[in-house]
Amino acid sequence: MVGWERERRGRRVAGGLAAAGGVLGVWLAAGACSGQGAAVQGQGAAVQGQGAGDPVAVLHRAADRLVAAGSARARTAMEMASGGTRVTIRGEGVYDFERRFGRLEVRLPQDPAGTSEHRPITELLAPGALFMKNRGAGVPDDKWVRVETASLSDGNLVTGGATDPFAAAEVLRGTRTATYVGRTEVGGAEVRHYRGTADLARAARGASEDNREALAAAADGFATAEVPFDAYVDDEGRVRKVRHRFSFVNGRDEGTVDVASTTLLYDFGAAVRVRLPDDADIYAGKIAAGPGGGTGGKN
Repeated sequence: MVGWERERRGRRVAGGLAAAGGVLGVWLAAGACSGQGAAVQGQGAAVQGQGAGDPVAVLHRAADRLVAAGSARARTAMEMASGGTRVTIRGEGVYDFERRFGRLEVRLPQDPAGTSEHRPITELLAPGALFMKNRGAGVPDDKWVRVETASLSDGNLVTGGATDPFAAAEVLRGTRTATYVGRTEVGGAEVRHYRGTADLARAARGASEDNREALAAAADGFATAEVPFDAYVDDEGRVRKVRHRFSFVNGRDEGTVDVASTTLLYDFGAAVRVRLPDDADIYAGKIAAGPGGGTGGKN
Protein backbone atom coordinates (compact mmCIF):
# COMPACT_ATOMS: atom_id res chain seq x y z
CA MET A 1 0.00 0.00 0.00
CA VAL A 2 1.24 3.48 -0.81
CA GLY A 3 -0.20 6.90 -0.31
CA TRP A 4 -0.28 9.18 2.68
CA GLU A 5 -1.73 9.34 6.12
CA ARG A 6 -2.85 12.63 7.51
CA GLU A 7 -4.35 13.31 10.88
CA ARG A 8 -6.00 16.64 11.67
CA ARG A 9 -8.56 18.84 12.03
CA GLY A 10 -27.30 14.76 -22.61
CA ARG A 11 -26.54 11.13 -22.81
CA ARG A 12 -22.84 11.62 -22.55
CA VAL A 13 -23.20 11.56 -18.79
CA ALA A 14 -25.10 8.28 -18.70
CA GLY A 15 -22.51 6.68 -20.99
CA GLY A 16 -19.67 7.98 -18.85
CA LEU A 17 -21.25 6.62 -15.67
CA ALA A 18 -21.55 3.12 -17.04
CA ALA A 19 -18.10 3.10 -18.63
CA ALA A 20 -16.45 4.28 -15.43
CA GLY A 21 -18.24 1.71 -13.34
CA GLY A 22 -19.69 4.48 -11.19
CA VAL A 23 -22.10 3.92 -8.31
CA LEU A 24 -24.85 5.85 -10.06
CA GLY A 25 -24.12 3.91 -13.26
CA VAL A 26 -24.62 0.62 -11.41
CA TRP A 27 -28.04 1.73 -10.23
CA LEU A 28 -29.10 3.04 -13.64
CA ALA A 29 -27.95 -0.17 -15.32
CA ALA A 30 -29.84 -2.27 -12.78
CA GLY A 31 -33.06 -0.60 -13.87
CA ALA A 32 -33.79 1.56 -10.84
CA CYS A 33 -33.99 4.66 -13.00
CA SER A 34 -35.88 3.42 -16.00
CA GLY A 35 -38.25 4.24 -17.80
CA GLN A 36 -31.31 33.39 -15.36
CA GLY A 37 -29.38 36.06 -16.30
CA ALA A 38 -26.03 37.20 -14.94
CA ALA A 39 -27.42 39.97 -12.77
CA VAL A 40 -26.55 39.70 -9.09
CA GLN A 41 -29.60 39.56 -6.87
CA GLY A 42 -28.18 40.87 -3.62
CA GLN A 43 -31.06 42.86 -2.30
CA GLY A 44 -31.77 40.35 0.48
CA ALA A 45 -28.22 40.31 1.82
CA ALA A 46 -28.79 42.33 4.96
CA VAL A 47 -32.21 41.38 6.20
CA GLN A 48 -32.59 42.82 9.70
CA GLY A 49 -28.82 43.20 9.96
CA GLN A 50 -28.25 39.43 9.88
CA GLY A 51 -26.65 39.11 6.44
CA ALA A 52 -22.92 39.05 5.84
CA GLY A 53 -22.56 41.17 2.72
CA ASP A 54 -23.23 40.42 -0.92
CA PRO A 55 -24.50 36.81 -1.25
CA VAL A 56 -22.56 36.13 -4.44
CA ALA A 57 -19.29 37.26 -2.86
CA VAL A 58 -19.95 35.17 0.26
CA LEU A 59 -20.54 32.06 -1.81
CA HIS A 60 -17.50 32.65 -4.03
CA ARG A 61 -15.35 32.57 -0.87
CA ALA A 62 -17.02 29.55 0.76
CA ALA A 63 -14.58 26.94 -0.60
CA ASP A 64 -11.61 28.95 0.66
CA ARG A 65 -13.15 29.04 4.14
CA LEU A 66 -13.29 25.27 4.13
CA VAL A 67 -9.62 25.07 3.25
CA ALA A 68 -8.89 27.34 6.20
CA ALA A 69 -10.96 25.03 8.43
CA GLY A 70 -8.75 22.09 7.45
CA SER A 71 -11.10 19.12 7.64
CA ALA A 72 -14.60 17.97 8.56
CA ARG A 73 -16.86 14.99 8.82
CA ALA A 74 -19.37 14.66 5.98
CA ARG A 75 -22.73 13.10 5.29
CA THR A 76 -24.04 12.89 1.75
CA ALA A 77 -27.33 12.05 0.07
CA MET A 78 -27.95 11.68 -3.64
CA GLU A 79 -31.59 11.50 -4.70
CA MET A 80 -32.41 10.40 -8.24
CA ALA A 81 -35.75 10.59 -9.98
CA SER A 82 -36.59 9.22 -13.42
CA GLY A 83 -39.63 7.60 -15.00
CA GLY A 84 -41.61 7.67 -11.78
CA THR A 85 -38.81 5.97 -9.80
CA ARG A 86 -37.03 7.72 -6.96
CA VAL A 87 -34.03 6.35 -5.04
CA THR A 88 -31.55 7.78 -2.54
CA ILE A 89 -27.89 6.84 -2.07
CA ARG A 90 -26.32 7.87 1.25
CA GLY A 91 -22.73 8.27 2.34
CA GLU A 92 -20.72 9.18 5.41
CA GLY A 93 -17.05 9.88 6.08
CA VAL A 94 -14.35 12.50 6.50
CA TYR A 95 -12.58 14.96 4.22
CA ASP A 96 -9.35 16.99 4.36
CA PHE A 97 -9.89 20.23 2.43
CA GLU A 98 -6.22 21.21 2.51
CA ARG A 99 -4.94 18.03 0.90
CA ARG A 100 -8.13 17.20 -1.07
CA PHE A 101 -8.29 13.66 0.34
CA GLY A 102 -11.33 11.96 1.80
CA ARG A 103 -13.01 8.67 2.60
CA LEU A 104 -16.71 7.85 2.31
CA GLU A 105 -18.79 4.74 2.93
CA VAL A 106 -21.59 4.85 0.36
CA ARG A 107 -24.73 2.77 0.78
CA LEU A 108 -26.92 1.86 -2.17
CA PRO A 109 -30.67 1.42 -1.70
CA GLN A 110 -32.32 -1.96 -2.07
CA ASP A 111 -32.92 -3.39 -5.50
CA PRO A 112 -36.22 -2.39 -7.12
CA ALA A 113 -37.78 -5.66 -5.91
CA GLY A 114 -36.76 -4.74 -2.36
CA THR A 115 -35.21 -8.13 -1.71
CA SER A 116 -31.42 -7.86 -1.90
CA GLU A 117 -29.06 -5.46 -0.19
CA HIS A 118 -25.77 -4.12 -1.49
CA ARG A 119 -22.62 -3.99 0.58
CA PRO A 120 -21.40 -0.47 1.33
CA ILE A 121 -18.98 0.84 -1.27
CA THR A 122 -15.80 2.37 0.15
CA GLU A 123 -14.69 5.44 -1.77
CA LEU A 124 -11.36 7.22 -1.49
CA LEU A 125 -11.34 10.75 -2.89
CA ALA A 126 -7.99 12.11 -4.05
CA PRO A 127 -6.84 14.93 -6.33
CA GLY A 128 -7.98 13.94 -9.81
CA ALA A 129 -9.03 10.41 -8.87
CA LEU A 130 -11.81 8.34 -7.33
CA PHE A 131 -11.08 4.88 -5.88
CA MET A 132 -13.96 2.46 -5.20
CA LYS A 133 -13.97 -0.88 -3.35
CA ASN A 134 -16.84 -3.37 -3.18
CA ARG A 135 -17.83 -1.99 -6.55
CA GLY A 136 -19.22 -5.40 -7.58
CA ALA A 137 -20.10 -6.25 -11.20
CA GLY A 138 -17.12 -8.55 -11.71
CA VAL A 139 -14.53 -6.69 -9.64
CA PRO A 140 -12.72 -9.02 -7.16
CA ASP A 141 -13.45 -8.29 -3.51
CA ASP A 142 -9.85 -7.37 -2.76
CA LYS A 143 -9.45 -4.95 -5.67
CA TRP A 144 -10.10 -1.25 -6.11
CA VAL A 145 -11.49 0.51 -9.18
CA ARG A 146 -9.70 3.75 -10.02
CA VAL A 147 -11.36 6.46 -12.13
CA GLU A 148 -9.73 9.67 -13.35
CA THR A 149 -12.32 12.31 -12.47
CA ALA A 150 -11.42 14.61 -15.36
CA SER A 151 -12.36 11.77 -17.74
CA LEU A 152 -15.93 11.66 -16.42
CA SER A 153 -18.52 13.66 -18.31
CA ASP A 154 -20.10 14.66 -14.99
CA GLY A 155 -16.78 15.58 -13.33
CA ASN A 156 -17.56 13.08 -10.52
CA LEU A 157 -20.38 15.26 -9.27
CA VAL A 158 -22.70 12.24 -9.47
CA THR A 159 -20.69 9.18 -10.61
CA GLY A 160 -19.66 8.06 -7.13
CA GLY A 161 -23.14 8.38 -5.71
CA ALA A 162 -21.81 11.26 -3.62
CA THR A 163 -20.39 14.62 -4.65
CA ASP A 164 -16.81 15.23 -3.57
CA PRO A 165 -17.26 17.68 -0.65
CA PHE A 166 -14.69 20.15 -1.92
CA ALA A 167 -16.04 19.97 -5.48
CA ALA A 168 -19.50 20.67 -4.04
CA ALA A 169 -18.14 23.85 -2.46
CA GLU A 170 -16.21 24.84 -5.58
CA VAL A 171 -19.39 24.71 -7.66
CA LEU A 172 -20.38 27.78 -5.64
CA ARG A 173 -17.45 29.68 -7.19
CA GLY A 174 -19.64 29.77 -10.28
CA THR A 175 -22.51 31.52 -8.51
CA ARG A 176 -24.16 34.03 -10.84
CA THR A 177 -27.31 34.87 -8.90
CA ALA A 178 -28.04 34.42 -5.21
CA THR A 179 -30.40 35.74 -2.57
CA TYR A 180 -30.16 35.70 1.19
CA VAL A 181 -33.17 33.74 2.48
CA GLY A 182 -32.62 34.17 6.22
CA ARG A 183 -31.07 32.61 9.28
CA THR A 184 -31.74 29.03 10.34
CA GLU A 185 -29.98 26.11 12.02
CA VAL A 186 -28.13 23.11 10.59
CA GLY A 187 -26.82 20.43 12.92
CA GLY A 188 -27.03 22.71 15.91
CA ALA A 189 -25.10 25.53 14.20
CA GLU A 190 -26.56 28.92 13.33
CA VAL A 191 -26.29 29.46 9.59
CA ARG A 192 -27.31 31.84 6.81
CA HIS A 193 -29.39 30.29 4.05
CA TYR A 194 -28.68 31.34 0.45
CA ARG A 195 -30.49 30.26 -2.68
CA GLY A 196 -29.16 30.77 -6.18
CA THR A 197 -27.80 29.42 -9.44
CA ALA A 198 -24.24 28.55 -10.32
CA ASP A 199 -22.67 28.15 -13.75
CA LEU A 200 -20.34 25.15 -14.01
CA ALA A 201 -18.16 26.70 -16.71
CA ARG A 202 -17.61 29.75 -14.54
CA ALA A 203 -16.96 27.52 -11.51
CA ALA A 204 -14.32 25.63 -13.49
CA ARG A 205 -12.49 28.84 -14.34
CA GLY A 206 -12.31 29.83 -10.69
CA ALA A 207 -11.70 26.38 -9.24
CA SER A 208 -8.54 24.94 -7.76
CA GLU A 209 -6.20 23.12 -10.11
CA ASP A 210 -7.43 19.76 -8.77
CA ASN A 211 -11.06 20.41 -9.76
CA ARG A 212 -10.70 22.65 -12.81
CA GLU A 213 -10.79 19.94 -15.49
CA ALA A 214 -13.48 17.92 -13.74
CA LEU A 215 -15.85 20.87 -13.44
CA ALA A 216 -15.17 21.85 -17.04
CA ALA A 217 -16.13 18.31 -18.08
CA ALA A 218 -19.34 18.60 -16.08
CA ALA A 219 -20.16 21.92 -17.74
CA ASP A 220 -20.03 20.16 -21.11
CA GLY A 221 -21.62 16.89 -20.04
CA PHE A 222 -24.76 17.86 -18.14
CA ALA A 223 -28.00 18.79 -19.86
CA THR A 224 -27.35 22.36 -18.68
CA ALA A 225 -24.37 24.07 -17.06
CA GLU A 226 -26.74 26.02 -14.80
CA VAL A 227 -26.99 24.45 -11.34
CA PRO A 228 -29.67 25.62 -8.88
CA PHE A 229 -28.56 25.31 -5.24
CA ASP A 230 -29.36 26.00 -1.62
CA ALA A 231 -26.31 26.75 0.55
CA TYR A 232 -26.13 27.11 4.32
CA VAL A 233 -23.08 29.04 5.56
CA ASP A 234 -22.04 29.60 9.17
CA ASP A 235 -20.76 32.86 10.64
CA GLU A 236 -17.18 31.88 9.75
CA GLY A 237 -18.13 31.59 6.10
CA ARG A 238 -17.89 27.78 6.05
CA VAL A 239 -20.42 25.68 4.16
CA ARG A 240 -22.40 23.58 6.59
CA LYS A 241 -24.80 22.21 4.02
CA VAL A 242 -25.22 22.56 0.27
CA ARG A 243 -27.80 21.02 -2.04
CA HIS A 244 -27.29 21.04 -5.81
CA ARG A 245 -29.76 19.98 -8.47
CA PHE A 246 -28.34 18.39 -11.61
CA SER A 247 -30.02 16.78 -14.61
CA PHE A 248 -28.78 14.63 -17.47
CA VAL A 249 -30.14 12.45 -20.25
CA ASN A 250 -30.17 8.71 -19.64
CA GLY A 251 -28.94 7.47 -23.00
CA ARG A 252 -30.48 4.01 -22.61
CA ASP A 253 -34.06 5.20 -22.78
CA GLU A 254 -33.74 8.89 -23.65
CA GLY A 255 -35.29 9.85 -20.31
CA THR A 256 -34.06 12.67 -18.11
CA VAL A 257 -32.61 11.81 -14.71
CA ASP A 258 -32.94 14.52 -12.07
CA VAL A 259 -30.37 14.39 -9.30
CA ALA A 260 -30.37 16.31 -6.02
CA SER A 261 -27.01 16.03 -4.25
CA THR A 262 -26.76 17.14 -0.62
CA THR A 263 -23.52 17.49 1.35
CA LEU A 264 -23.60 18.11 5.10
CA LEU A 265 -20.37 19.15 6.88
CA TYR A 266 -19.77 19.11 10.64
CA ASP A 267 -17.11 18.43 13.31
CA PHE A 268 -14.53 20.69 11.68
CA GLY A 269 -10.95 19.71 12.52
CA ALA A 270 -11.78 16.00 12.64
CA ALA A 271 -8.93 13.53 12.13
CA VAL A 272 -8.59 12.33 8.54
CA ARG A 273 -6.65 9.17 7.68
CA VAL A 274 -6.58 8.10 4.05
CA ARG A 275 -4.26 5.49 2.61
CA LEU A 276 -4.37 5.04 -1.14
CA PRO A 277 -4.10 1.56 -2.67
CA ASP A 278 -0.96 0.34 -4.37
CA ASP A 279 -1.07 -0.16 -8.14
CA ALA A 280 -1.16 -3.94 -7.59
CA ASP A 281 -4.43 -3.57 -5.69
CA ILE A 282 -6.20 -1.72 -8.51
CA TYR A 283 -8.39 -3.76 -10.85
CA ALA A 284 -7.24 -3.51 -14.46
CA GLY A 285 -9.97 -5.54 -16.14
CA LYS A 286 -13.22 -4.56 -17.77
CA ILE A 287 -16.05 -3.36 -15.56
CA ALA A 288 -19.48 -4.88 -16.09
CA ALA A 289 -22.03 -2.11 -15.84
CA GLY A 290 -24.80 -4.53 -14.90
CA PRO A 291 -27.84 -5.89 -16.69
CA GLY A 292 -28.44 -3.94 -19.86
CA GLY A 293 -25.58 -1.57 -19.18
CA GLY A 294 -22.83 -3.17 -21.24
CA THR A 295 -19.23 -3.08 -20.06
CA GLY A 296 -16.74 -0.40 -19.40
CA GLY A 297 -13.16 -0.10 -20.46
CA LYS A 298 -10.05 -0.58 -18.39
CA ASN A 299 -9.44 1.87 -15.59
